[in-house]
Amino acid sequence: MSIASKYDPAATEAKWYAYWMEHKLFSSKVDPNKEPYVITMPPPNVTGVLHMGHMLNNTIQDVLIRRARMQGKNALWVPGTDHASIATETKVVNLLKEQGIDKKSLTREKFLEHAWEWKEKYGGIILDQLKKLGASCDWDRTAFTMDAGLSDAVISVFVDLHKKGKIYRGIRMVNWDPKGKTALSDDEVITKEIASKLYYVKYQIEGSENDYLTIATTRPETIMADSAICINPNDPRFIHLKGKKAIVPLINKAIPIIEDEYVDMEFGTGCLKVTPAHDINDYELGLKHKLEVIDILNDDGTLNEKAQILIGEDRFVARKMIAKKLKEVDQLEKIEDYKSNVGHSERTDAVIEPKLSLQWFLKMDEITKPAQKAVMEDIIQLYPPKFKNMYRAWMDNVRDWCISRQLWWGHRIPAYHLPNGEFVVAKTAEEALQLANEQFDGTFTLADLKQDEDVLDTWFSSWLWPISVFDSEVFTTGKPNEELKYYYPTNDLVTAPEILFFWVARMIIAGYEYMGEKPFKNVYLTGIVRDKLGRKMSKSLGNSPDPLDLIAQNGADGVRTGMLFSSPAGNDLPYDDKLVEQGRNFANKIWNAFRLVKGWEIDQNLDGSANASSIAWFESRFNQALIEINEHYEKFRISDALMTTYKLVWGDFCSWYLEMIKPEYQHPIDQETYDKTIALFEDILKILHPFMPFISEELWQQIKERSVEESLILASWPTEKGFDSKIIEEAN
Repeated sequence: MSIASKYDPAATEAKWYAYWMEHKLFSSKVDPNKEPYVITMPPPNVTGVLHMGHMLNNTIQDVLIRRARMQGKNALWVPGTDHASIATETKVVNLLKEQGIDKKSLTREKFLEHAWEWKEKYGGIILDQLKKLGASCDWDRTAFTMDAGLSDAVISVFVDLHKKGKIYRGIRMVNWDPKGKTALSDDEVITKEIASKLYYVKYQIEGSENDYLTIATTRPETIMADSAICINPNDPRFIHLKGKKAIVPLINKAIPIIEDEYVDMEFGTGCLKVTPAHDINDYELGLKHKLEVIDILNDDGTLNEKAQILIGEDRFVARKMIAKKLKEVDQLEKIEDYKSNVGHSERTDAVIEPKLSLQWFLKMDEITKPAQKAVMEDIIQLYPPKFKNMYRAWMDNVRDWCISRQLWWGHRIPAYHLPNGEFVVAKTAEEALQLANEQFDGTFTLADLKQDEDVLDTWFSSWLWPISVFDSEVFTTGKPNEELKYYYPTNDLVTAPEILFFWVARMIIAGYEYMGEKPFKNVYLTGIVRDKLGRKMSKSLGNSPDPLDLIAQNGADGVRTGMLFSSPAGNDLPYDDKLVEQGRNFANKIWNAFRLVKGWEIDQNLDGSANASSIAWFESRFNQALIEINEHYEKFRISDALMTTYKLVWGDFCSWYLEMIKPEYQHPIDQETYDKTIALFEDILKILHPFMPFISEELWQQIKERSVEESLILASWPTEKGFDSKIIEEAN
C-alpha cells in the first residue's frame, strides 16, 4: 500500500470515525467476564455548542476511555444532554419574541410544544460536534434528562424524599432572578465585584426638626421597604436615640430605632436601615425583632404599589430617581464611589434580588453526611486533592436546597393543590386523588386537583445521572437491574470545578441515598481555558477560536494534543494557537517517520547485527517511558502522560533511533531491523492512540491489512517489561 506524501486529517478522520461507528466499536454490553470501565459524560446543555472548555473536558474523557478499552476493559462512555431549564426557556422565549409571540399569550402546553420543537432541532448539535473531536461514546445509549424513563426517576425521587420528610414547602428568603423570573439556589449565583455608589441618606428623628440619623446604603431604591433603623447598643454616639423613631424620607413613615450587636460600628455611619424583604441579613434581623416585612418589588424587578412612589419603574432606574428626589428635599448628604460584591444569575447574568418566596426545599443537614465522609476519607478521590478543602467548606456550611423554579420547561413538581388549601404529593393525578380523599376524608374529583405550576431545579434532575442512565426504575422498584449492578459505581468523572457543588456533590448525595454506594471512584477537575491575557475564553469576549475551525485547520489529533500539552488537573490552561500548531506538527512528524520507514527497500540477505545495540537501546527507552506513562495515567497526570509520549516519539524514536538505523542513501535495510522497527512503531501507535486516535489508526492499518477485530482501537495496551538503565545512560 503506498502512503500519501502528506497527511490529510479531514479524509482520515471521516473515514475512521465512520468505520468505528459502522462496526459498533464504541458499544458496550454487560459481560461478567470483563472488568467494566465507565465514564458518564457531564451532559452539556441542549442549548450548547462546542466551546474550548468542552474540547478539553471531552478530550480527557476520550483519552481515558480509549486507553481502558485497549487495556481489555469493557469500556463504556455514556453520552447525553441536559434540558437546562433556565437557559432553554430563555432561548425559546427569545425565539418566540422574534416571531412576535409573547410567552404570556400561550398556554403551558403550547409553549412546551415550541420548546420540544426547538430541542429536536437544535438539542443534538453539540453531540454531533463531539464526534468531530473523535469522542468514542456509545451513541446508542445517548440519554436526555427529560427522556421518559429519566423523568419518571426524578418524579419518583421527589415523591420519596417528600414522604421521608426531607422535602418541604415554605416561605423563605431566596435568590430571585428578575430576568428569568425564577428562584435560584445559592450555587447558581455568581458574585462579582462591581463599581457602585454609597448613598448617605438622612432620616429625620421623629419629634425633632433638626435631629437626623445618616445611613449609608448602596440601595436607596429600597428605603420605602424599611422597617427599622438599627444601632449597636454599645455605640455611645446613639445613646440618645434609644426607644425613638425615625422618619423614612419621601414617604414620611415612622419606623422604630432598634438595637443589635450585629451592626458594625466601623462601617459607614455605624447604623443601618433594616429592609427585611430585600436583604437576607435584614430578614434574619427582622425575624429576631419581629419587624414588618414590606416587599416593594415585582417579580421582574420593577416597583410595586407597596413602594407608594415610582410604581412600575425598574429598580435601577428607581435608584437614580430616588437619589435625585432625596437631593431635592435635602435628605441626601453625599454620594461616594464604592466597590461592592453583587450576586448575578449564573444563567441570565441579571443582578440577583433577595426575595421572600414560597418555594420547595430539600433538607440538606442529614442527607449530605455520607457524601462528605466519602470525599474526606478518599473513598472518592478528587484530582487535584486541593479541591477537598473547597468541598468540605461547602458541606460544612450547606443550606437547604431551593429546588423549585418558576418555569415551564423542566420536570413539573408532582404536588397537587386542593380547594381546601392543602396539597398532596404523588406520581400521578390519579394517585394524588386517592391520597387526597384518604388524607382529608374528602370526596374530591380530578377537577379539584391543580398541579403545582413550578418545575424542579435542573440539578435536581441531573443528580441521578450515573444511576438513571442505566436503570430509571430502581427508584421505584428498589432493585437494580443487571446493567446498574454491572456498571455502577462508575469509574471516573471529568468535569469543571465550578460545578463541584452544583452537580458533583449532589450526585454523591444521591448515590449514597439511593444506592448506598459512591457514584464514581475518581473526580478529575479540569482547569479553565484562558487566553494570553488570562481571561476565560468566551464568545461574548470574542477571545475564543471556533473549535470546529481549529479542527478543520489542524486536524482533530492536532487539536486534542494541543489542548493537553499544558493542562494539568485543576490548573487553568493558558491557550495559545501555537499549542495546536505543535499538535499538528507532531502528527506530520509521525506521518513522515512512517513514510521514511515504509520507503526503505529490504534486502533479506543483509546482516542486521550492527543495529542490535540501537534496537536494544530504544526497546529499553520505550519500556522506561511506558512505566512513566502508566504511572502518570494512574495519578491522572494526563498532560504529563502526553509529554512523556511526545518526547519518546519525537525525540527518541524520530530524531535518534531512526537516524541510527536508517540505511545510507539508496541502500537497502536488513529484514530483521525492518521487522523490529515496524514492531516498535506498532507499540508507539498504541500509546499514541488515546491522544491521537485518527492518525494512529490510519498508520496501524497502513502497516498491513487487518480485520475489524484487529483494529488499533481494540488492540492491547503494551505490557510493561524490564529495561536496561545502563544502556539508556550510556546512550545519553
